[in-house]
Amino acid sequence: MDQPPVKVAQIMAGSPAGGAELFFERLTIALHQGGDTVLPVIRRNAERAGRLMAEGLQPVQLGFGGHLDLLTRPRLMRVLREFGPRVAVAWMNRAARFTPNGPWVTVGRLGGYYDLRYYRNCDHLVGNTQGIATWIRDQGWPADRVHYLPNFAPDMGGAAPPGQVAADRAALGIPAGAKLLLALGRLHTNKAFDVLIRALPLLPGVHVLIAGEGPERAALEQLAHREGVADRLHLPGWRTDTAALLAAADILVCPSRHEPLGNVVIEAFGARIPVVAAASAGPKELIVPGEDGILVPIEDSAALAEALAALLADPQKAARLADAGRARFEAEFAAAPVLARWRHFLSTVEKP
Repeated sequence: MDQPPVKVAQIMAGSPAGGAELFFERLTIALHQGGDTVLPVIRRNAERAGRLMAEGLQPVQLGFGGHLDLLTRPRLMRVLREFGPRVAVAWMNRAARFTPNGPWVTVGRLGGYYDLRYYRNCDHLVGNTQGIATWIRDQGWPADRVHYLPNFAPDMGGAAPPGQVAADRAALGIPAGAKLLLALGRLHTNKAFDVLIRALPLLPGVHVLIAGEGPERAALEQLAHREGVADRLHLPGWRTDTAALLAAADILVCPSRHEPLGNVVIEAFGARIPVVAAASAGPKELIVPGEDGILVPIEDSAALAEALAALLADPQKAARLADAGRARFEAEFAAAPVLARWRHFLSTVEKP
């Protein structure tokens, strides 16, 4: 190991599914597998607890309720005092609100432009993009207490990892020979899947698969019917076989109106799949336009359709973008370089 083992508490009070929640699990497991002593403290969730326990961790489950929850904070204090971490990392607003000060270094981890009042008890803040870290400093946080630590995505081997095959297109309802656009994420207005659906009439014969679930499902289905593309839109719900879906797709599309990071872009880089994204904050930071991906204006279905049609018609350019994305992944977003940065931070960060 480059760094000595670290004793760290990872505190997550988020929803059952989501990008931050997924990366919390991924990082927690990776730190544990790397030899650190890690205590996950989570909002009650049997599925998340099961995944962590399957990797040899012993998560503590607490309520993390609303403002009338008077039990979680003292229970969390007791858990932390008994465990004695060097660092306690609070993931997002709710965890930060409940995490008490103590002899440990308290770190708030932000994956968006959150209300910083929730982080008053934190000694340091971590943003997972340069833009978020800069914004935190601009709000008045001391520069030496604000840090940029990126996410990492599973290494999909530049295509499908050993033993991983592409998802069965026929089982997904995709006709043989059809071009397939893949989008991933919660069915929420921020993700702008409606913009992608509005682009579909301009892409004859192309199919779109949006893997996710959320409050916009009915609205998206109704929009697809109005646009006359319901037969080319596939909404299979939440899927855990991201690598297989990426291996089956021709292009990964990230049309988000608001996207602080864009884990899906990193995952596509790792899978050597070309990316077309709206120029929201995260993708704009991640993608070098024309080199490792394509950016289009936010909310512009016509521009999105034009970019997708051009890339589908130019497989050589698509391959060049995919190769460049894979190179970016290996250098910046694979597990090894990101874990090294996280472990250095956890082993050296001090109370101010």
